[in-house]
Amino acid sequence: PYILVHGLGGWGAESGINKSAPYWGATTGSLTEYLKPLGYSVYEASVGPFSSTWDRTCELYAQLTGTRVDYGEAHSKANDHDRYGRIYDTPFFEGWGTKTKEGQLKKVNLVSHSFGGPTIRLLASLLENGAQDEIKAGADAVSPLFKGGQGDWINSITTLDSPHNGTTLVCVLDEYKLTSLLLDACFAFAGVTGNLPANGYLNFHLEQFGISSVPGEKKGLGEMKDMLENVFCTGSDNAAYDLSLDGAAELNKQMEIVKGITYFSYASCTTIENPLTGNQLPELDTLPILMPTALLIGTYAENTVSDIKIDKTWLPNDGLVNVVSAQYPFDEPWKSFDAENIESGKWNVMPTQNGDHGTIIGLNADTQITHTFYTELFEMIDSIPREKKHYFKSPF
Repeated sequence: PYILVHGLGGWGAESGINKSAPYWGATTGSLTEYLKPLGYSVYEASVGPFSSTWDRTCELYAQLTGTRVDYGEAHSKANDHDRYGRIYDTPFFEGWGTKTKEGQLKKVNLVSHSFGGPTIRLLASLLENGAQDEIKAGADAVSPLFKGGQGDWINSITTLDSPHNGTTLVCVLDEYKLTSLLLDACFAFAGVTGNLPANGYLNFHLEQFGISSVPGEKKGLGEMKDMLENVFCTGSDNAAYDLSLDGAAELNKQMEIVKGITYFSYASCTTIENPLTGNQLPELDTLPILMPTALLIGTYAENTVSDIKIDKTWLPNDGLVNVVSAQYPFDEPWKSFDAENIESGKWNVMPTQNGDHGTIIGLNADTQITHTFYTELFEMIDSIPREKKHYFKSPF
């Protein structure tokens, strides 16, 4: 099966708005509904749109296993929130991690967009290595997620426009004390496809912090933003911190690549170089709401808010994420994609795609091109390891 994991400010099948404005497929129509008749088993996860990578990972695991969300005793105490969250009565599919009658292990293929990338990477790392802090906490019934030894439950990981090393947009906003504007940008990005908080369909998954917002519960935009800013702009257990260069570097130290998993990454670029300044400018077909952020990222080549060094290689971007950050985590092995030699245990980095942050999920994109991208991607993944050779040509 294929599990699709959304990014910052996003939503999945659990959110009511997904029926009329699907995150996966966006303006091209539901990608899941297109793929299922082709024989693919596809499920759309719904995790916290503004939550930390850790919390999102725990929520994803609960949906995969049909259990109650367990954020871990040690993590919950350290971040002053409840240990347990929502209960999922049934898993996406039965038998994950068990063997078929033929003796084959039931694995999943994880595909993520944007901030979903760190989420699925952490899931793989925890399944393989566990979490010693949680085991040492000595709490009741440590979640199997934190025990390790299950890395072979995942066949492949594919990240689309994911900020593996953070995004300099956070640096820019932090420099000018405008971190809350990232939250504004997420609301605007969601509003493009109709996922407005006022319509009662935005699902925050923040019960662990005492914030309850479920489908059908109507709240005004201002009320929602006030609640979210308390979580989003303070402390480190939130998406804003994990998206920063320092937060991403800290997160990367906690994760290890799993040798038996095949990793693919795609980066998108919607900017071109200004020959006079060397900075990057957004192309004319960039989504209008991403033009200002593409310009900000495209001119920020010196980190003034932390000790992490950057340079002009960080300027090309998709409007939210730097190309160099979306290609691979700096501390993990990688190689340029070679159709004749796809390797597991390292990142197979695809050629950079033309488009902005929304193009690759079908937002303001060509329907046929979007469908071709995913069918060829899934065909390639399905061919591993049965075929040593599979050619993949990007339609973008």
